Amino acid sequence: MAFVENFREAQRAKGPATIMAIATTNSENIIFQKDYLDFYFRVTKSKYKTGLKEKLKRICENSAIRKRHFYHTEEILKANPKICTYNAPSLDASQDMVVPGLLGLNPNINRFVIYQQGCYAGGTCLHLANDLSKNNANARVLVVCAEITTMFFHGPSEIHLDILVGQTIFGEGAAAVIVGASPDAMIEWPLFELAWTGQSLIPNSEARVVGHLREMELTYYLSKNLPMWIGKNIGNCMVDAFSSIGISNWNSLFYVVYPGGPTVLDRIQESLGLEEGKLKVTRTCAK
Repeated sequence: MAFVENFREAQRAKGPATIMAIATTNSENIIFQKDYLDFYFRVTKSKYKTGLKEKLKRICENSAIRKRHFYHTEEILKANPKICTYNAPSLDASQDMVVPGLLGLNPNINRFVIYQQGCYAGGTCLHLANDLSKNNANARVLVVCAEITTMFFHGPSEIHLDILVGQTIFGEGAAAVIVGASPDAMIEWPLFELAWTGQSLIPNSEARVVGHLREMELTYYLSKNLPMWIGKNIGNCMVDAFSSIGISNWNSLFYVVYPGGPTVLDRIQESLGLEEGKLKVTRTCAK
C-alpha cells in the first residue's frame, strides 16, 4: 500500500491546473439575423405557415443578435430534406456530417468523448480537464468543443413552438484549450489558473430545459421562465464557487458567460448587481 501511495503522490501536481492556450473558430458560412426569417421558411418549405412566421419575426427582432455562423448551408439542407421536416427521421443524415480523426492523434493517447451536453459542454470539459491535470502532473489535456446545430435543426411546428426559439438564438462555433498543471517555466506560459470547477443542480428545474434524442434528431423544450430561474439561483452558485477563496464582490470579477439570450443575461446582471459593461464580452459575442 505504501508503494501505491508514494507512486500516486509522485503523479499528482503540486499546484493548480492552468489554461495554457486558447483558440476559437467559426464557420465561414454566415446568416444575418435580418435574413434568417426568409431563409428558414424557404429551406423548410413552410412559407404558408404565416402565423409561425410572424412569431419567428418577433423573436428575431427581440434576440439582439446581428449574425450567426452555421456549418449547414442551404445546399446541404436541400440535399437532406428530412432535416428540414419536423418529426421526420433524420438522425442518420446529421451524423454523416461528422468527420472523425481530423486531429490525427496517436492511437495510444487517452481520449474522452463527451457529447450531447448542450449549453454546459465547455464547463463540463474544463471540470474533467482540471481533475486530470491535477492528478497527472505531466499531462497536457487538449479540450476541443464543437457546437453544431444541425442535430436540432427542424422545420416549424404549431405544436412545438420551442423550436422557433432555438432556431433564432443558437449558432455554431468551436473552441480548444490546453490545460495542464506544473508548467515548465522555460517553454510554457499559462494564461489562467483554474481555481474551482463544479456544477449545481437547481431543485425542481428538471422541466425547464429538456432535450430528447430521437429519430428526428435532438428535440428540445425551453421554459419561458428559464431566465427567472437562472436569475433566482445564480447568486448561490457564485457563493459556492468563490467563498472558498474569499471573493464576495461580484463586480471585482471579469465574466465570460454562456449567452443564453439577452433576457438570461439581463437577469444575471440584475441578480448579481453587476455594473454596466460587466457582461459586455458575452453580449458582444452573442451578437
